[in-house]
Amino acid sequence: MDPAGSLRSRGLAAFEGLERVFDAAFGSALNPLRHLGALGFLCFWLLAVSGIYLYAALDTSVGGAWRSVDELSREQRYLGGLLRSVHRYAADAFVIVTLAHLVRELLLGRYAGFRRFSWLTGVPLPLFVFACGIGGFWLNWDQLGQFSALATAEFLDWLPFFASPLTRNFLDAASVSDRLFSLFVFVHLGVPLLLLFGLWFHIQRIARADVFPPRALAIGTLGALLAVALAAPVMSQAPADLSIMPGPLALDWFLLFAHPLAYATSPGLVWALFCATLLFLLALPFLPRPAPPAVAKVDPDNCNGCRRCFEDCPYAAITMGPHPNGKAGRQLARVDADLCASCGICVGSCPSSTPFRSGARLLTGIDMPQLPIDALRRRLEEGLAALRGERRIVVIGCDHCAPVDRLAGGDVTTLSLICTGMLPPSFVEYALRGGASGVLVTGCEEGACAYRLGTRWTKERLDGAREPHLRASVPRERLATAWLPAGDDRALAAALDEFRRGHG
Repeated sequence: MDPAGSLRSRGLAAFEGLERVFDAAFGSALNPLRHLGALGFLCFWLLAVSGIYLYAALDTSVGGAWRSVDELSREQRYLGGLLRSVHRYAADAFVIVTLAHLVRELLLGRYAGFRRFSWLTGVPLPLFVFACGIGGFWLNWDQLGQFSALATAEFLDWLPFFASPLTRNFLDAASVSDRLFSLFVFVHLGVPLLLLFGLWFHIQRIARADVFPPRALAIGTLGALLAVALAAPVMSQAPADLSIMPGPLALDWFLLFAHPLAYATSPGLVWALFCATLLFLLALPFLPRPAPPAVAKVDPDNCNGCRRCFEDCPYAAITMGPHPNGKAGRQLARVDADLCASCGICVGSCPSSTPFRSGARLLTGIDMPQLPIDALRRRLEEGLAALRGERRIVVIGCDHCAPVDRLAGGDVTTLSLICTGMLPPSFVEYALRGGASGVLVTGCEEGACAYRLGTRWTKERLDGAREPHLRASVPRERLATAWLPAGDDRALAAALDEFRRGHG
């Protein structure tokens, strides 16, 4: 039994409902919840660009830091105050999208198997995000920065690692020297470099990772940040003064929530919560789970080394190596079982997956043992042979979208694939030549594919923009596509009715 299953079952339904609301508002292709990772990268680069300018204008001394930042905000030199506000709100947005991305992947169960590497390299990244953000308040060196620096020192002092308490650096004004302030600068500038390396490492085993959201979503996000910055500009609070206790402070609850939490409870409890959460998240990929499905299998006798499966694999599970036949320049695809998602997209990319090949058994260069391409051809032939009447419709769908098998019967036969991206385009032509009056291909909405690229590659192959492509001689009026929300039986039935009316 999956120990995290109870957590996912309670939260997944609510999250999917929220996604549907966002789908209705933005469309599935521009739904921010489907691009949380890419939005995180966008926030990082906004912080980097705005931060470079702010650092150039910052007086990196204890006596001049507050004055330089305050003047920048009040005098708006070259819109410096606006950039400062965008910098702060982008940091808040970075925290929000990073944590939302982690929660979404957790609820969807995307932390084990072929996703283990991405999960384990992603879980520590929020720590760097918070370290960068908290360190930024210290550089301003107003009373909020003073409070945060002292609270952080007290929090770290709870650990038995330091020879002398860090809070001794904040006993009086003389204790905070330019040397200590240089350490603040190092934290705020050095940690983002570690974060950038961590982000790069995080996406190494994801082919064609979305490191930038769709243009419309990126522009909308930037516009929202600018609107908030103009409506509620960020201003410095009173300058830091270690001789007095700071009064009421306007706290940034997204980045600094740990400080009041530690004061309201205890540093020990906060450390315990933090360590327990981190250990739980890191342990998830190693907990007992059902046996994974069979991975893709390469047939050397039918693999010609064309590299299409290598280029189309969403998780970089396929590499190319020398072919065992020893021919110069001939390559063979190789599947890394630890990275293979068992999605079958590679099967749809293989030119030898065409059902028009002769032979009692259809063999292809790469295949899924649990759903061989030969079995799909036989199911299609048997399904067409079982239909009677002039109108015979083939519906080809995906196990992760609306279930197509419920439509079988009458004038409809169905094929359900692991992912629609498993579909070789030649199967459409084969069905039409085999007596089908029309073929309806359905799958996940754009941006919602369970295997990231299945919908995209299928559309491009059917449109002739990607190899292997559907031949131009195939009558397009006899083919329709429907990209639908997962489990939406009603939308699938409506798409079939519309297609049926066009072929009545």
